[in-house]
Amino acid sequence: MDRLQALKVFMAVAEAESFTAGARALGLSAPSATRAVNELERSLGSRLFTRTTRRVRLTDLGRGFAEELRDILAQLQAAEDAVSGAAETPRGQLRITSPQEFGRIYIAPLVAEFLDAYPDVSAELLLIDRTVNLVEEGYDVALRIGELPSSGLSAIRVGAVRQVVCGAPGYFARFGRPQVPADLARDHRLVVTGTAQHEWRFRPDRQTVVRFQPRLTVNSVAASIEIARQGWGLCRVLSYQVAEDLRDGRLEPVLEGDEPGPLPVHLVHPQGRRAPAKLRVLLDFAVERLRQLPALRQ
Repeated sequence: MDRLQALKVFMAVAEAESFTAGARALGLSAPSATRAVNELERSLGSRLFTRTTRRVRLTDLGRGFAEELRDILAQLQAAEDAVSGAAETPRGQLRITSPQEFGRIYIAPLVAEFLDAYPDVSAELLLIDRTVNLVEEGYDVALRIGELPSSGLSAIRVGAVRQVVCGAPGYFARFGRPQVPADLARDHRLVVTGTAQHEWRFRPDRQTVVRFQPRLTVNSVAASIEIARQGWGLCRVLSYQVAEDLRDGRLEPVLEGDEPGPLPVHLVHPQGRRAPAKLRVLLDFAVERLRQLPALRQ
C-alpha cells in the first residue's frame, strides 16, 4: 500500500476509533487497514494508536499527527476535486453535528434534501446536546446556538433565537400570568429541562436572576414542551422549539420584555478557505435555507 493511502487509512481508523469501521469506510478489509497502520508506525518510529480488545485510541503523538494530517488531506482533496471535476459535482461523505431538537426539526430534513440534490454525496448526522470537537472527532460542520468562544473555526451566522417562557392558555386561565420574573418563583408551576442550577436569568444584561425549586424536572425538551401544552406548567425553551405552538396559539409567551438578548445561530467548520467542494456546496445550500426560516429571524 502506498504512503498516501496509508495516511488515509490512519485517518479513517482514527475517526472511527476502530480498524474494522475505518477499513469499511474506505472499502478495505480490516487486516489490510491494520497492516497499513503498522507499516506507517514502523516508518515513523512512533506508536500512533493504543489498542485494546474493545477500542482503538490515538496516542498523544497520534492525536497531534492526525490534527496536522487532516488539514493536509483536506487540501489535497480540494486539489483533486478541482482537477477531477468534483468541484462541479461534489462527492464523498460529510459528517455533520447539531443540537438534538434543532437537528430533528431543521437539519435532518435539510440534509435529506441536500442528498437528493447531490447523489454522489453521503452524510453522517450526529444529533447531540454537547459541543463536539470538530477536529478531534472528525466532523466537517456543526450547527451551534449561542455566543462562540474564540477558536480557529470558521463561522457563518444564519440567524438567532430567543429564550422564551411560555404556557398554554388553559394554564393562564387557572393560575394567571406572571407580570415580573420574580412571580415565577412565588406563584407558578415550572417545568425545567436538565439538571442545571435552578435559576433563570432575565433582561438583556442577564442581571435579573430568579432562583426557584421546580415542581417537575425532565431530561427532554420535547417532554417539557408537551407538559406545557397540556396546561400543567410553564417551561422555558428556545423560540425555534415552540415556533409552531406560538404561531398556532397552543402556547403563549410571557415576560417578553424581560427576555435575555437573542442567541446567535452559526454554522461552524474547521477548514476555512480550503474546505473541499462537498463542504462548500453544503454550506451554501444550508445557509440559504436556514436564513429563510422565520424561526431564526429575531
